[in-house]
Amino acid sequence: MTTQTPEQLYAELYDNTVPDWDGEIDFYREFTRDVKAKGQSVLEVACGTGRVTLQLAKEGVNIVGTDLDEEILKVARKKSEGMANVRWERGDMRMFDLGQEFGLIISPGHSFQFMCTPEDQVKALENFKRHLAPGGTLVIHLDHQSVDWLGDLTRNLGGKFERGKEVIHPRTGNTVRKEYAWTYERSTQTAAVTLKWEEVDRDGVVLQTWQREPMQLHCVFRFEMEHLLARVGFEERTVYGDFFKNALGEDSSEMIWVVRKP
Repeated sequence: MTTQTPEQLYAELYDNTVPDWDGEIDFYREFTRDVKAKGQSVLEVACGTGRVTLQLAKEGVNIVGTDLDEEILKVARKKSEGMANVRWERGDMRMFDLGQEFGLIISPGHSFQFMCTPEDQVKALENFKRHLAPGGTLVIHLDHQSVDWLGDLTRNLGGKFERGKEVIHPRTGNTVRKEYAWTYERSTQTAAVTLKWEEVDRDGVVLQTWQREPMQLHCVFRFEMEHLLARVGFEERTVYGDFFKNALGEDSSEMIWVVRKP
């Protein structure tokens, strides 16, 4: 049996554990088609295994996907073999330098929330802006957290492991059980999730177990994001509560910002 690191396992299971949000791909396609008509390219920041990148590439637009995780990118490269309009680059969203401008930059799946300090947030936004063509569009998808849930994490739920979705390992065919535990630090608005997995055979025998180091995500609130975008010079700003362009409201679980470079 081949022993995997937690990072390798996470990459292999990514496609089975991170689904599309309702309306998400059509939302991005609308912007992608406009960019293609102008002869421009698309950049996806924190692209993962290409969940969004590859679906947009089917529109015929040239698209680049960047991610900091090399294991994730290995999966993405394998999935895109033979696709001439897709390119992958390893890079930190705060400092990658791709040497080109894009008509559309997207940051899906709450990935901007890996920027956990004001300094990192501003560095990332300034880098996005540098890579945008004049008049280009930036889309950032954030989680619109429930304050009740965050409050519970500071009390009885914090650090308690819960059972997640079971998936089938793509190579071994065995069942992989997932558990996760969240914590929240009010003083920094930082949530952290610890993931554990165990692979079991058909007889229920545990074959391997993994635990990943906690991943930290900053809980961004609406007016905090508005101030950050204004600070970097994005003057034309729109925020939605879902991918169907409904207004951000009390019951919205998502927060989607669409901004344009002057």
